[in-house]
Amino acid sequence: MSIDIATARKVAKLARIRVEEADLPKLADQLSGILGFMEQLNEVNVEGVEPMVSVTPMRLKRRIDVVTDGNIQAQVLANAPDAREGFFAVPKVVE
Repeated sequence: MSIDIATARKVAKLARIRVEEADLPKLADQLSGILGFMEQLNEVNVEGVEPMVSVTPMRLKRRIDVVTDGNIQAQVLANAPDAREGFFAVPKVVE
């Protein structure tokens, strides 16, 4: 697929980037190159290949999902700059 200058201009406008008229042919060539590479990737046979997050097998550390009663309100509010009646107090922002 080939990108023409008008399409490159439209892509630049949609991306909210300023591209000088003299640079539009280069941008069109670069976008065409990207689309060409994507077409090459579509030709690769990935049948039976599982999706992966990383090239090395990794497993995230997980904690046990246990429901607790919490009951640590005092600890949570200990670092609050201002706490009133068991809640964080914040300055009024609407006048």
